[in-house]
Amino acid sequence: MAADSDETAARQRFDSLVVAIEQFHWRADVSVQTIAAPQRLAEYSYALEADLGRHDEELGSGRLVMLHDPLGSDAWQGTHRLVSLVRADTDFELVTDPLIGEVGWSWFTEALDERKARYRAPAGTVTVVSSRFFGDMNTEPDRAEVEIRTSWTPVLDATTDITAHLAAWQALICHVAGLPPLPEGISPLIPRPWQGPSRDLGDELNNE
Repeated sequence: MAADSDETAARQRFDSLVVAIEQFHWRADVSVQTIAAPQRLAEYSYALEADLGRHDEELGSGRLVMLHDPLGSDAWQGTHRLVSLVRADTDFELVTDPLIGEVGWSWFTEALDERKARYRAPAGTVTVVSSRFFGDMNTEPDRAEVEIRTSWTPVLDATTDITAHLAAWQALICHVAGLPPLPEGISPLIPRPWQGPSRDLGDELNNE
């Protein structure tokens, strides 16, 4: 009976966090939908995908997975874990910067710190890829992409604490995609219809 009660409490806790996520309002240039979450990483999981764009121009994309293990995890240092994948095109010159890894990581930590999103055990990677075209493709411009994979344990004293982490994640994907912060006094948030799940993430985030 106690086990059933604990299971019910864990389910209710997770569901309340999902509700808080789905009530979050996103910037007008951030389009969000739910997607099928990976099932092997934790007992409970939830995932969303964001596409960034303006005037039919794709600027970047991101995926965020929330995991919950009621028994907790030593590696997580908690019972919840957020796992993120962010990709966007970037300036070709940026990929030659020897400090790009440190810079990309600072975008992540500063986004959390500036929004007072409390967290533990952050981990991640910053990867840049450049492409130059030759032969019949030499008219194509040079391209470069930055990919930031991160995971962290949110400190959630209340269900609404997840909101600061969503705001930080939105700030991160917008910064990576080159979207400037909105001017003060302009609301960055609009209601977004939720869709999905659309597809399974598979193993793409399993290494976080």
